[in-house]
Amino acid sequence: MSSLVESVPNFSEGRDKAVVDAIIDAMKMPGVYLLDREMDSDHNRSVITLIGDRENIAEAVIRGVGKASELIDLNKHQGAHPRIGAADVVPFIPIEGVSIEDCVAIAQHVGTEIWNRYQIPVYLYESAATTPERQNLENIRKGQFEGLREDILVNPARKPDFGDPCCHTTAGATVVGARKALIAYNVFLNTTNVDIAKKIAKAIRFSSGGLRYVKAAGFEVRGLAQVSMNLTDFEQTPVARVFEFVKREAARYGVLPLSSEIVGLIPKKALEQAAEWFLQVESFDSSMILETRLSAVMGGKMAVGGLRAGVEPFVEQLAAPTATPGGGSASAAAGAMAAALGSMVAGMSRGKKAYLQYEQQLSQAIARLAQLREELKAGIDADAESYNQVMAAYKSAKTTSGNEMLIDSALRTATEVPLQTALKAREVEDIIESLKPITNPNMASDLTVAAALAKAAITGGLANVEINLESLKDAGFAAEVRSKIGKLQG
Repeated sequence: MSSLVESVPNFSEGRDKAVVDAIIDAMKMPGVYLLDREMDSDHNRSVITLIGDRENIAEAVIRGVGKASELIDLNKHQGAHPRIGAADVVPFIPIEGVSIEDCVAIAQHVGTEIWNRYQIPVYLYESAATTPERQNLENIRKGQFEGLREDILVNPARKPDFGDPCCHTTAGATVVGARKALIAYNVFLNTTNVDIAKKIAKAIRFSSGGLRYVKAAGFEVRGLAQVSMNLTDFEQTPVARVFEFVKREAARYGVLPLSSEIVGLIPKKALEQAAEWFLQVESFDSSMILETRLSAVMGGKMAVGGLRAGVEPFVEQLAAPTATPGGGSASAAAGAMAAALGSMVAGMSRGKKAYLQYEQQLSQAIARLAQLREELKAGIDADAESYNQVMAAYKSAKTTSGNEMLIDSALRTATEVPLQTALKAREVEDIIESLKPITNPNMASDLTVAAALAKAAITGGLANVEINLESLKDAGFAAEVRSKIGKLQG
């Protein structure tokens, strides 16, 4: 199973195409693909979207940071967007066959290499953050390049995670991290008054009491006031809700949204949510979209002959006399099916008159179950891949001495994957239980099946954890895992 990781490095250059072209050229590598490039002259910033396997995308980004440090001088840089580095921020996002924990490990490797190769200090943020304060990017960028350049020398709280406490003379510092898919979403207002945009941003961003998972600021862009936002979890706080909030706040000042823009790429699901929000389609599901259904059919996930055609390949793979896929993959599949059934039951009740009082709870359950379903589906392949890595490590140890650490590292991953399956399945089970009193009682049997599948996923996940713990030499890691198992079973 191949791994797919997305990275969206932001560079402090949005006016000189030749510079951006050179940075992109530096990041060209086999197995890494350019999905999108955005240049904004007002922000003086470029957003590059890449996707690739975990090893090559890490190296590609490292090289891009190096090229940016050669070509961008922050002492001469001016633009509307906050920044502390020539390569300002580099996030890694799990797409397929990897977890957020894997992306944290990639971020740590990239941070180490950026300092070692280019002497650019690195801060870790979001899921890779080493302190709670550094989870938020704005905290790290406080004072921008000019402020950090002075503060880093005297303030221990500004000490970077990698490197000495001093900025690179021209490239500043770089922020590297791991996060879920983020939507960079901006709304232009029909006014030149930037103060209005700043007031709206203050009202809407979470840090000042607004919407959860929304970061916002007000700028002047293209001669208009702009509310610039990052939506860090569109499933919890949909784009449509954000737009409506901005529209409502704008009305307080006698202005209207003129247009909006997406910087970079947006997940298809976010647009599906917007369609459901504005069109008010009852019981909307992505499978109702023609292209989605066509893709599923052409990809072999569905067939005219019935549902069996979709699930049969996986079942037959389980039956094959090969080690993978095995019980760990089956456990993840059971957890994903449990989450899917829970989503179906909640979706069938949401919007119905008899359950309007539970609308918010049902919406929250659907959003979280959708996320868990995707993560558990990814766990099907991740479990098989982790087993293959263990086998490869043992094989390598037979021909090369001193590879015991490689074996233990592979076993740690093979332990963590089914542990995450069990933890996620427990959360699914809890949500299923919470749905019983607030959904249609005629669908109780579906919830019973969902609960049974979730329990099976927990049991199977923990069984795979235990068998890997027996071979681990890292006593500290084993003790930590057993502590988690104890809480899970308690």
